[in-house]
Amino acid sequence: MPQGDPQTKSPAEVGSGPEAEYRARLSALEREQTELHESDRRYMGVKLVLLAALVIVAAWLVKYAPGRLPWLAVIVAALVVAFVLHERVLRRIRTARQRKGFYERGLARLEGRWAGTGRTGEQFLEQQHPYARDLDLFGKAGLFELLCTARTSAGERLLADWLLAAAPIDEITRRQEAVRELAPQMDFQERMALAGEDIQTEGARTPEALANWAEADHKVQAAVWLRAGTLLLAVAWAASVLLWLLSRLGGIPLWEWGWVAAGLTVLNGALSYTGRKKTAQAAEALEAAGEELPLLAAVFAAIEREDFRSERLAELQARLRAAGDTPSRAIARLNDYRERILDAHNVLVVVSDPLIFWLRQWVWAAEGWRARYGASVREWISAAAEIEALLSLAIFAREHPEYIFPEFAAKGPYLEAEALAHPLVLGRAVGNDVKLGNASPREGSEAGLRLIIISGPNMAGKSTFTRSVGVNAVLAQAGAPVRARRMVLSELQVTASICVLDSLAGGLSRFYAEITRLKQIYDLTGRDLPVLFLLDELLSGTNSHDRRVGTESIVRGLLRHRAIGIVTTHDLALTEIVGTLDGAASNYHFGDTFRDGKLSFDYLLSPGIAETTNALQLMQSIGLTGE
Repeated sequence: MPQGDPQTKSPAEVGSGPEAEYRARLSALEREQTELHESDRRYMGVKLVLLAALVIVAAWLVKYAPGRLPWLAVIVAALVVAFVLHERVLRRIRTARQRKGFYERGLARLEGRWAGTGRTGEQFLEQQHPYARDLDLFGKAGLFELLCTARTSAGERLLADWLLAAAPIDEITRRQEAVRELAPQMDFQERMALAGEDIQTEGARTPEALANWAEADHKVQAAVWLRAGTLLLAVAWAASVLLWLLSRLGGIPLWEWGWVAAGLTVLNGALSYTGRKKTAQAAEALEAAGEELPLLAAVFAAIEREDFRSERLAELQARLRAAGDTPSRAIARLNDYRERILDAHNVLVVVSDPLIFWLRQWVWAAEGWRARYGASVREWISAAAEIEALLSLAIFAREHPEYIFPEFAAKGPYLEAEALAHPLVLGRAVGNDVKLGNASPREGSEAGLRLIIISGPNMAGKSTFTRSVGVNAVLAQAGAPVRARRMVLSELQVTASICVLDSLAGGLSRFYAEITRLKQIYDLTGRDLPVLFLLDELLSGTNSHDRRVGTESIVRGLLRHRAIGIVTTHDLALTEIVGTLDGAASNYHFGDTFRDGKLSFDYLLSPGIAETTNALQLMQSIGLTGE
């Protein structure tokens, strides 16, 4: 197993890479903003001058030439034009600010300033998941926050699902092809990132809500004649009231309209009372389910503009077009209906609604929309969510051009990587080689190394390397590039016991929580996918003898099945297990150097057992030993 490989960017790469491109676009946007702000100030001045002119000229005309007051229309028209043109400038200023935000977020990711600025995905963390917590997939500064650029909740959910479960090899291959196509398309990435940028949907991030509403039974339906009839009654009531008022105010003897208005008031009120409960329920259902409608319309519109070539993307776009109408227009229309339903909460509408059937008309319109498009909504959301998830991986690929797409072996368990490093480690990262499992077909059928026991002192890199293997395997099986010079793996069920916590609420000690996780890992070896197990400081909550015997028993049980893995330890007694496994295991270590009261590490994985410890030196370096 060769020595590690530092992964750094050369000055030439920095000057021509994504960072340079982001900075160039930001610079162009700053120049554009400067020009727009100058236009903004000019239009403000023009509007003030025109307003002043309007007041002065109006006052002069009223006093000296009242017959020429219509000439004020010229100034008013000029003022309207100024307002319209100024609004366009303000809209461009807002767009430029949003575009700058997109590139600033990209620079933050490249410079390691992204933690806590994006979606953490904590809602997707399953406490019993076999690796999500151990590999820091979710939470602040987790892998999901680094990757996720999805705008919709469905896109976020799908990206999380991809990280939580391995895809079949043929599906991974299709995703890789799509990611390769999307990676250089920065303009499309920008449009998707800006889709619905001003829309706030924090209250309900529920990807299933709209699809469930669209597929639900139609509780409030109306024939065309009924909708037309109620509309006619509403117009008739309004007209009768208007005529009655005119007769009262103008002294015109039209008293019979009072009786007509009264009769229509009784009739419309009675009709509104019928079915009012179902109408209210239908309105509430759409209000709750449709919060993301404007965002979805914007996302669909951005996708519809593209012309994709890869098989997966073309298929997804075809699914969006299958209903015979553009989803963006259909969703925008439904959002209009929802907005009118929301208007029913206005006091004036609440008072007049029983007489003009406002709420009922828009609920019927929404029900008609559901009858036409309801069966397509889930498909639309699913297709857009997949494009968003692929785009998240594509941006990750473009921002890390030195990362590679892994290859996949048909048989396993197998994992081989060169210069593998953790994608969340900032700055200089030391890459290490690793090879586990049966040899690839190119190398014959001989049995390979199935277990690596890594010893070494504190802070030397054992846990980080173990996580690196797991995180890159997760990325690979999601369809993303990995931080390595080369990587080949088979389909693997990743499992880990690295960050197992006790639970006061659940009455679990750390040791019991750990052995429960180990039982879960062991059970997974009985399923279809071979297991990759990553065990950090195994059984540290018990005595040395039980730890030695228990660890050997566990790894023997795992290796009897289709499993490969890594065990890290401070306890050098565990390294003796290698001699009992008939060549299926090997010892490796990370080392350190303690000189002049300072520790230094090279983070290189080397064959053999660790020859140094540093616990006492660390204690001494902070004055804890009392000497």
